Amino acid sequence: MFGRRRRPLVRAAAVGGAGYAIGKRRADNQAEDEAASEDPAGADEGAISDLEALADLKDRGVLTQEEFDEQKAKILGST
Repeated sequence: MFGRRRRPLVRAAAVGGAGYAIGKRRADNQAEDEAASEDPAGADEGAISDLEALADLKDRGVLTQEEFDEQKAKILGST
């Protein structure tokens, strides 16, 4: 009689443990997929530095507002 009571507990523990492990593995895989789909940080830093250089040229009067807007759209469209 004692053996009969233990089996459901062992089964519940095994099912619960397996469910936890599967959920954990799915969460880890999803986090890896999201990290792989993001743009590399170097591309964002390059775009920022290009925009800063354009803003500097516009402030010094080398570029007009229209030229600045055109180049900005090209940079932001490429990232």
